[in-house]
Amino acid sequence: MRLLQQLQPYIFPPACPTCKKVHVTRAINTKPANINLAEQYDCCADCLQNIHLAQISTCYHCGITLPESLAPGPCGHCLTQPPPQQHTRNVFVYRDTVRTALLAWKLQGQSTGLHWLLQSSTPTLQQIFSPNDLLIPVPMPLSRMRRSGLHHSADLCQRIAQITSSQVCHTLLRRTGNHTRQSSLKGKQRLSNLRKAFMLTNDYQTQLDKYNVQGKIWVVDDILTTGATLRHACKVMKKTQHPIFAFALARTPSNT
Repeated sequence: MRLLQQLQPYIFPPACPTCKKVHVTRAINTKPANINLAEQYDCCADCLQNIHLAQISTCYHCGITLPESLAPGPCGHCLTQPPPQQHTRNVFVYRDTVRTALLAWKLQGQSTGLHWLLQSSTPTLQQIFSPNDLLIPVPMPLSRMRRSGLHHSADLCQRIAQITSSQVCHTLLRRTGNHTRQSSLKGKQRLSNLRKAFMLTNDYQTQLDKYNVQGKIWVVDDILTTGATLRHACKVMKKTQHPIFAFALARTPSNT
């Protein structure tokens, strides 16, 4: 076993978790006995340079970028049409390296890039979520889940929970019907497409009592574009009479 571990960097040369480019110098020069797996599978310099963190100066409610003098808001839109969630958080901007990693996970089932992004942002995730919080994944249509073989928001929640020790409930919020994919729609179409897409399970109060939530309830999605999905999901979750918070791992540049 020890021999296999020593030969690992030569049999499976360390590669960037997002672009898959082999770290040639590490593979050649690293001594097997001194391998650090965290460094071995680190992001390459090019991909690292193209990771963009979400802005700090944002509207507290919807998360859109604001001038520092106006943060934390509320922004003009939230003043006239307050969102159902009390607070919205994001970690990354959905472009370049982050976009590549998330598309590989969502479309090809390759989660190495996502795993690296989450591990690298552990301090931020532990600052956002606490062990007392409850994570609610945005449900996806059953037909789409069957095609992809993965419930992406639920998978993301489980990965975050492993880092933050938060609780996860997959059954509290449900999807109704098969609505058009949000990615195929624009602006106002997205806002109206999901108006009746979500519902609470009949025994939602029993489930909440079982979890005995002492912290925040977060509705979690992978990518935020217009915010329509999280808005409608949070609106339904407000019926629980708990304050609701929204989280998306990445936010599109047009909505930052």
